[in-house]
Amino acid sequence: MSLKAVGVAVVLLLCAQCLHGSALPAVSSYEFTAYRMQQYNLAQRKHGCHGAIVVAEARSADEPVLTRRCVIMKVPDFTTEKYLEAQKQNAAAILILVPKNTSSIPPVSVQSFMVSERETLQTETLMPVYVVPEDEQLLYMYEEVKQAAASRTSSIFIRVLRSMITATAFQILVSNNAPIKATTDISIVTLEGVLPGAGEDVPTILITAHYDSYGLTPWLSYGADSNGSGVTILLELMRLFQKLYSSPRTRPRYNLMFSLTGSGKYNFLGTKRWIEENLDHAESSLLHDNVAFVVCLDTLANADELYMHVSRPPKNATPMHSFIQHLEEVVSSRFPWVKVGLVHKKINLVESTVAWEHERYSLRRIPGFTLSHLEDPKSELRGSILDTVSQVDFRKMKRNGIIIAEALAQFIYNLSDKGSPKDVQVFKGQMDFQDSRMSSLMSFLMSVPRATQLLDREPGHILLVSSLEHEFKRYLQQVHRHDFRQDRRDPDITFFDQMEQPVVMYRVKPAAFDLFLGGCIAAYLGIVYYAIQNFGCVYTKLKAAVKTKHQ
Repeated sequence: MSLKAVGVAVVLLLCAQCLHGSALPAVSSYEFTAYRMQQYNLAQRKHGCHGAIVVAEARSADEPVLTRRCVIMKVPDFTTEKYLEAQKQNAAAILILVPKNTSSIPPVSVQSFMVSERETLQTETLMPVYVVPEDEQLLYMYEEVKQAAASRTSSIFIRVLRSMITATAFQILVSNNAPIKATTDISIVTLEGVLPGAGEDVPTILITAHYDSYGLTPWLSYGADSNGSGVTILLELMRLFQKLYSSPRTRPRYNLMFSLTGSGKYNFLGTKRWIEENLDHAESSLLHDNVAFVVCLDTLANADELYMHVSRPPKNATPMHSFIQHLEEVVSSRFPWVKVGLVHKKINLVESTVAWEHERYSLRRIPGFTLSHLEDPKSELRGSILDTVSQVDFRKMKRNGIIIAEALAQFIYNLSDKGSPKDVQVFKGQMDFQDSRMSSLMSFLMSVPRATQLLDREPGHILLVSSLEHEFKRYLQQVHRHDFRQDRRDPDITFFDQMEQPVVMYRVKPAAFDLFLGGCIAAYLGIVYYAIQNFGCVYTKLKAAVKTKHQ
């Protein structure tokens, strides 16, 4: 055996030992919490993710083969096409990494993700889908599987072989073997309060907004624009009009009712139950009497458009028509760059769901409309985990609040008929919308996710609803809290548990590395065996080589 062969064997052994020594131990692991995609049944339709268990190797979405793999994606990677491709290939799971600061995501990626998120939630899937906030370890894993995918798709044989040998593989494990259980025993809380007008049997104006949020996973759904903005504006309107109603000299001849409703993201079930409670079961209610109109606030924290969504165009000389005229006058005189539009959409009685909250009132022949900067009720902005504070423009939210407040004041005080100028400002100085209060209210609403599944089960979420109730009692009279529970035999909506799961990520070498290492050891043992069997020949050659060197 030549010295060259021995040298090759030594190099192979040292290379293998070096590779093995640089790798992380196979037993090393990292534990984190991931949040499963929503699973619920609404109006006899199934939505979301029906799977939870994952035991699979992590792979990039760029890999050509995803079968029985856990596909790792960042926000820009998650598209409808890649999601459907993972389903088609029977991927074991999808794990989406979301940055803790979503303002760092490019707007184009945010838009694309929201669209894919909405389309994903419209149907059901058996493939587990998880979302997890990014951290250093998870980003390292993402980059590793991304590089491995690039190497495997390369046409250069050496790079492919090197990747197979040196790359670190990651095993994702979600091993909760408990069956997923349905949850029908949920409480839907609606708050209502009134500022009584001057006189008896006066008309009532209702201002309402739903406070719950919606997104790919309940635990990461904060709903800043939809509908934290609507709740924030409603609470400021409540504070400002309370000052006007507190003095007999400025109390108008209109009752002003405020309500915050739950389950707005699920067919406005809280609104439906509250209307039924007032119209069908209560002996006396302001909804029984003369309701001038209902103003629903939904998604008002961005854009320079303000749309009034109606189920039927308001007739001339009706209170709702008069209010809309006042609103248009406020916009034209003070904010002429804002586009105002009336969007008429008939209620399709064949459909089991409604598009806007005012449609719940229209079905009971109560006039109402929804104010929103969105023209399309199916907009992806109405339900996304990326609907965070980064989506809120506080100046535009304040402007929309001022428009609504001024139009409402002009209507209830009948200022146009009294010869007041069109650009009159009722809310200014100490009566203005407070920037600090609006910011504080939004931070309070964003302190915990407001998904319906969590609001009556987690201490922090229960506290949030109680704090909203306290805010009502601070400014309003006759405050009531309604806790509606479903009929378990025939529930309107069914949720499912196991939304929050512990996950273990194992960092291991791929099987190709074990084969390579085994080959190196076999080659080394073969060379040693050959050297022992031919010791005399090897010794003679070594002696001759040493003698030649000394000469």
